[in-house]
Amino acid sequence: MFNKKIFSKITYLLLSFYTLGFSQNQFDVGAEQIDKYFSIIKDKNVGIVANQSSIIFNKDKQVHIVDTLISIGVNVTKVFAPEHGFRGNKDNGELVKDEIDPKTNLKIISLHGENRKPTKIDLEKIDFILFDIQDVGVRFYTYLSTLHYIMEACAENGIKLIVLDRPNPNIHYIDGPVMEDENKSFLGMHPVPIVYGMTIGEYALMINGEKWLKNEIKTDLLIIPISNYNHSSRYILPVRPSPNLPNSKSINLYPSLCLLEQTPISIGRGTEMQFQIYGHPKFSETKFRFTPKPNFGSKNPKLKNRICNGYDLRQNKELSKIELKWLIKSYRNFPFKDEFFNSNFAKISGTKTLENQIKKGFSINEIRKSWSKKIENFKLVRQKYLIYK
Repeated sequence: MFNKKIFSKITYLLLSFYTLGFSQNQFDVGAEQIDKYFSIIKDKNVGIVANQSSIIFNKDKQVHIVDTLISIGVNVTKVFAPEHGFRGNKDNGELVKDEIDPKTNLKIISLHGENRKPTKIDLEKIDFILFDIQDVGVRFYTYLSTLHYIMEACAENGIKLIVLDRPNPNIHYIDGPVMEDENKSFLGMHPVPIVYGMTIGEYALMINGEKWLKNEIKTDLLIIPISNYNHSSRYILPVRPSPNLPNSKSINLYPSLCLLEQTPISIGRGTEMQFQIYGHPKFSETKFRFTPKPNFGSKNPKLKNRICNGYDLRQNKELSKIELKWLIKSYRNFPFKDEFFNSNFAKISGTKTLENQIKKGFSINEIRKSWSKKIENFKLVRQKYLIYK
């Protein structure tokens, strides 16, 4: 016979266990503070947006948020997975199919397959959605677009969204051209710089507050903040946020080197130095060489099996700005200038202007100066939504 008092006592003890001694860093992420949201969802049907980064800690042990919630009696009914899939093992841009999780028997609905936004059918009988994805603070990292569509779907279907906030490893600066309307896509949906200096919880507040959702609708939104955190806090990610960001160095270089993604240049996919090197077979011979080959996260890498003359940035000092010199150097060293920028470059950079400036030989200082006014305007918008100082 079910005894509510005994169940409540067990749940309390489990919550005490799960909320003690978690973080490898000096603070607890939103997901770890279960006592702040358990009472809201305990008798409800819950969907969760999650992937391999959705973990919490008990001392040295990593526990997935889905397993944790199920173990304390939360009725998790569906999981929604972003780009790279629930387990984070799909290639960049690869379409991901719906599936059944063999461990929990839960349906995993892909948000990077036929649909980028949950359908009304997907959301049937769901009372709350939890969003627990590790972001890296870069506009073209597509988890922001997934957040946008989740917020929109929740608003349209009367579902409350709870964002379990996580630190931004690139929170220490704001830089890059601001996205222009004509270049918006799943690689960037909002008028923000490449690096925007906000946690994903703060960003969700900005989406709501600036009325960026369709028809200016608003989501019923709750943020579970990170404890003991501020914008000066540094964070070492415990797991890869996606297959080709293997370490802190790659995450720091990602905003700058990803500008080379929409060119013929390799940025190390198909090696174990992703987003830490760059090169091409047509570059003049260099001391450093690498050969992309199929591997985890890159089944068919750019320049596969071709020896690339290149540059190793693993000893580069930590960046606190978008570094343009590698993009400009690559353009100048590439023999076929008309083939350098592809049609998607403006979707990454956010503006057609950057391509034109490089073609015309603008200096780095001239290019950076052209960003400054829009960056300052963005900072005024951003300030309204900061949870942490």
